[in-house]
Amino acid sequence: MQIGPTQIADTFAEAFDMSYVRLIVTAHDMTWLEAAVQEVTGYASSVIACDLEAGLEKWMDSSQTPDGRPGASVLMFGFSATSLAGAVPPRVGQCLMTCPSTAVYDGLPTSPERIPLGKKIRFFGDGYQKSKLVGDRRYWRIPVMDGEFLVEESVGVETGVGGGNVILQATSKEAGLDAARRSADALATMDQLITPFPGGVARSGSKVGSRYKGLPASTADAYCPTLRGRVESQLLEDTQVAYEVVIDGTSAEVVGEAVAEAARAAAGDDVLLIGAGNYGGKLGKHHFHLQQLLSEVD
Repeated sequence: MQIGPTQIADTFAEAFDMSYVRLIVTAHDMTWLEAAVQEVTGYASSVIACDLEAGLEKWMDSSQTPDGRPGASVLMFGFSATSLAGAVPPRVGQCLMTCPSTAVYDGLPTSPERIPLGKKIRFFGDGYQKSKLVGDRRYWRIPVMDGEFLVEESVGVETGVGGGNVILQATSKEAGLDAARRSADALATMDQLITPFPGGVARSGSKVGSRYKGLPASTADAYCPTLRGRVESQLLEDTQVAYEVVIDGTSAEVVGEAVAEAARAAAGDDVLLIGAGNYGGKLGKHHFHLQQLLSEVD
């Protein structure tokens, strides 16, 4: 299959079930909202080494938020509700409570599975914190130096899919970066998903395992241009760079649509091949076949 000058590999992206939460973050204005989102989604590219994977789902105007202020929807993915329960509260406490003017609300209020949020963070108030019940939702008001930090007591957890991906090969770094940016920009317009790596793009793709004991993952040597001749390379002869776009979404359907959109957006001049990373179908139950997805889009 071809999209313009770009070949689409007959392969599939392999992805996994993951648990996720959705936080609605609000602030006084966009300056502080952007600072809050940047902070809380930092060091959250991959659960290989980070406590979770996080990113901006979408910006929200004041008519869409619980308190009538500018807002953002942030998705956070982990291996389980238990892992999220250990990671989300300290991240919110250190990155959002510290940011001037912010408040945090649950974006999955009807989810039956819950993890504590304000219930844990409230102790920072040193006994001066107060709770407020609005309908069936409890909030904590924690005194801080600009007033109060309002945070919902718990947040809902749902099951999504993590690890959808495309890998592009290009004839130069400039062409590869342009293609990766097109892909990430296209995905940024879609709800229900995040691209957790910097700018939505990973240059250090990984494989499972390592020659060094204790490392769960190591460099994807088959895609490293400097290792041609030393490993079994997956790179075409004229490929100079490869980049990966990784997608976490709220469902398999969302991730499948995103994989197709990412490939379609990346295709173009000097992009030789678009493929995907997988483990032979042995680890993840979700398989997104590129050619099939793109045929369905057509």
